[in-house]
Amino acid sequence: MTTTANDTEQRIAELETRLEFQDETITELNDEMVLLQKRLYTQEKSLKMLTEKLQAQGQEEEGAEPQIEPPPPHY
Repeated sequence: MTTTANDTEQRIAELETRLEFQDETITELNDEMVLLQKRLYTQEKSLKMLTEKLQAQGQEEEGAEPQIEPPPPHY
């Protein structure tokens, strides 16, 4: 199998084109990952705040006097 200089140049040009496309794709994916990490951080922060709020609310209810419920009607 013999390859000419023109075939070799054509193959190199195709590989360079593929490499450029891969570099662009990697850059786009990296940018998207950065955005997703920011969103995840924000969501984790919100979840932590909500958890703390619910725990504090639960502790307040435990310390409060129990509500006196009226007895159920008898049939």
